[in-house]
Amino acid sequence: MKRYLIPSIALVIIALYFIATVTKQEAPPDNTAQLKEKYSKRSKASVDHSKFSQLQRTFTRPQDVTAACIDCHNGRHTEVMNSSHWNWEREEYIEGRGVRYVGKKNILNNFCIGINTNEQSCNKCHIGYGWGDKGFDFTDAKNVDCLACHDNSDTYMKKSSGAGMPDPTVNLTVVAQKVGRPTKSNCGTCHFFGGGGNNVKHGDLEKSLFDTHRGVDVHMGTDGGNLECVDCHTAEKHQMLGKVYSLSSMNRNRSTCEQCHTATPHADDVINEHGVKVACQTCHIPEYAKVNATKMAWDWSTAGRMKDGKPYEEKDSLGNILYASIKGTFTWGTNVRPEYVWFNGTASHYLTGDVTDSSGPIAMNALHGSYDDPDAKIIPVKVHRAVQPYDPVNRYLVQPKTFAMKEGEGGYWKDFDWNSSIQHGMDYVGLPYSGTYSFVRTEMYWPVNHMVSPKTNTVGCTECHTRENSRVANLKDFYMPGRDHSAPVEFIGTATILLTLLGVGVHASVRIISRKRQ
Repeated sequence: MKRYLIPSIALVIIALYFIATVTKQEAPPDNTAQLKEKYSKRSKASVDHSKFSQLQRTFTRPQDVTAACIDCHNGRHTEVMNSSHWNWEREEYIEGRGVRYVGKKNILNNFCIGINTNEQSCNKCHIGYGWGDKGFDFTDAKNVDCLACHDNSDTYMKKSSGAGMPDPTVNLTVVAQKVGRPTKSNCGTCHFFGGGGNNVKHGDLEKSLFDTHRGVDVHMGTDGGNLECVDCHTAEKHQMLGKVYSLSSMNRNRSTCEQCHTATPHADDVINEHGVKVACQTCHIPEYAKVNATKMAWDWSTAGRMKDGKPYEEKDSLGNILYASIKGTFTWGTNVRPEYVWFNGTASHYLTGDVTDSSGPIAMNALHGSYDDPDAKIIPVKVHRAVQPYDPVNRYLVQPKTFAMKEGEGGYWKDFDWNSSIQHGMDYVGLPYSGTYSFVRTEMYWPVNHMVSPKTNTVGCTECHTRENSRVANLKDFYMPGRDHSAPVEFIGTATILLTLLGVGVHASVRIISRKRQ
């Protein structure tokens, strides 16, 4: 018996070593240095536009600048006119509803609610000129605004309430002669200020990113990657990579971390295995709104209060608006810990006119996914919660007219009359209004993708694998070690430990007794 014991143990050890060697994955190469070198080389314009004869004249109309651009860049305007940046809608397949054309043009949100009847104000961020109502001609190439994305002079800006027209103070000749690859300034002018102010909507996109450090965002920090938006959101024929799921429904044309970092960027296999069900952002963005506050809640039901018969505002010590007569009450947050949901890249949306129950929060966009979905991962989200106007008779959310140039035109911000505002808006979108309104709770989900922290500040294991205040406490459709109780699992684990200890004890006892007998 004894002569077989040592060879048997040796065989077991050899077998275990062989299995460990065969199954062990090689650590992936660290490509960080190559990425830093690649993106440290800033793009330089290949030509000097100020020397082009077509641009050496005084421009008084922005459409004339566009005509000059098209004269050389022929065909590019048609690419732009096929993009969602121009059309503010795209073809999407929505589960259970089929193919729909949805986008900022027709989707309601729970911030400023919707652009219909409000184009004169909202469309300041459209890459076109003159979209002031639904009669805008999307086939007229002269109204494509090339400068919004390609101005490199940092002097171009749109006019407030100007339906996308340039501010009158802009020197169009100077801007036309200094154009190039889009920068953070071009993208951020609109994307950082959506919803009526800095960082209102996204929470992870705001003006501090124009010039920040890697502690705020390792990619955009000037002492980090110092990336431009278009380094990740690349374009092919003016079709940008990346989607915002407040509007999008399909799992396509997404900008992902894996584009640069691969699906297995860690030397630790255990961490890499998390990537099967956990998105990179979940661990690498422990908080958002790191510098300036983001809007977390908006209550339209309190709008309309006056002081001495006039509209007013109240602000906190940082300048964030807490109350505005024209919009209601706001709640803000800084250094916000995200909420977490399963997401497989598809979503559904509340579409204008959808009949819905008002007893619980109405989801403006539902992100799809579950633990059992092979395509789903846990992602961090900002959830914006609002109270907004609703028609309790027709049982749907309403589109109010909020903007107007002067009193008496039905705009709530001038007349403070909800019935008139809603009637104007619903007539515009072609839906009946009962004449009765109430307010309902809504929720909107915004995936958090920016403000990536340095690796030393990532989410720690015990922030999720804990029974107290786990970050993913709301995701209850799977068993997580350290967070959840499971009688069978805990029984098996405890029994295994006890049996192991018992085996060790028995083995030791046998050895001792055997030695004494010898």
